[in-house]
Amino acid sequence: MPDFIPGLQLSEALYREAVAPVLAREFPGLVHSAARIGTGSDVLGFDTVRSTDHEWGPRLLLFLAESDAATHGATIVEALRHMLPREIRGYPTNFGPTHEAGVSVLQPVETGPVEHKVEVTTLSRFLQERLGIASAHELDVLDWLTFSEQALLEVTTGALFHDGLETLGETRALLAYYPHDVWLHLLAAQWARIAQQEPFVGRTGEVGDEIGSALIAADLVQDVMRLGFLMERQYAPYSKWFGSAFARLACAARLTPHLDAALAARGWHDRQQHLVHAYQIIATMHNDLGITEPLSTQATQFHGRPFLVIQAGEFADAIRHQIQDERVRNLPEAVGSIDQFVDSTDVLSNAALRRRAKAIYVGGD
Repeated sequence: MPDFIPGLQLSEALYREAVAPVLAREFPGLVHSAARIGTGSDVLGFDTVRSTDHEWGPRLLLFLAESDAATHGATIVEALRHMLPREIRGYPTNFGPTHEAGVSVLQPVETGPVEHKVEVTTLSRFLQERLGIASAHELDVLDWLTFSEQALLEVTTGALFHDGLETLGETRALLAYYPHDVWLHLLAAQWARIAQQEPFVGRTGEVGDEIGSALIAADLVQDVMRLGFLMERQYAPYSKWFGSAFARLACAARLTPHLDAALAARGWHDRQQHLVHAYQIIATMHNDLGITEPLSTQATQFHGRPFLVIQAGEFADAIRHQIQDERVRNLPEAVGSIDQFVDSTDVLSNAALRRRAKAIYVGGD
């Protein structure tokens, strides 16, 4: 294998140097869009040499109009099997099976067709698979709340190489981030999560439960990190890349030393103190957003007990009061989005299951 090339660069080379010329020659006038989006560490820009051991390589989604997909889709896939070069930038375009069912890996071939990873689809099919919707137009509040942020990243990040259909770029723009009042609701819910547990780091430690205290502190570290994503209006990926993506946020340089220290602390007093520093930073960030009147950034004792808190519930209440959309105002308080109350990757990655979570917000079956 040649020196490592990020997957997005490799996929762009595949499209521009190989796929686009075949389409122009064999299917002249065919309107299409081409992108590397969907699943994969390369879509998020986190791929490394380690990524090359499965399902990584020159990959592409070709989007066609519904009628063209029905008429030409299978023919395009077959034409590319016979007409694609066997290598692009030194990497095979052929994917072969591994010992693990459903998992493939780059495998060079000397003769015959290539088993490529150029998938022909339609925008509605792709959106249905990733988000459980047919279109990004006229989304309702519950749609937004039951999209996982990982799924939204899979649609809005990656790279768009060509948009002849003039719909994929528009769709990505529509999904770029939450509507304003939904964003406020998620901010309030995230502060509420901190309020639920902020005194417990000390309370558990006081009775000698340092493991319990450490576990709660780890939850709170994650809650502060997720609040950072929300404040900077960035979708957070699932756990595999959560920390890596957090490190790219503007707030990471200030927060990370305190979060690291809270996780490393061996006693609850130190753990609490480091979390307090993180709370004060994130509270200052809240005030800098200007979405509410300035709130205190000073830690106080919890009901006179020696457990320091930032009074996160006050931040949640202040934010809720700024929500104007009646549909959002009527949502259950502190529930937030599906990412804020579900931590199962299998659920969060399943569009059909996520959509069933709408019942939580409306009390239906």
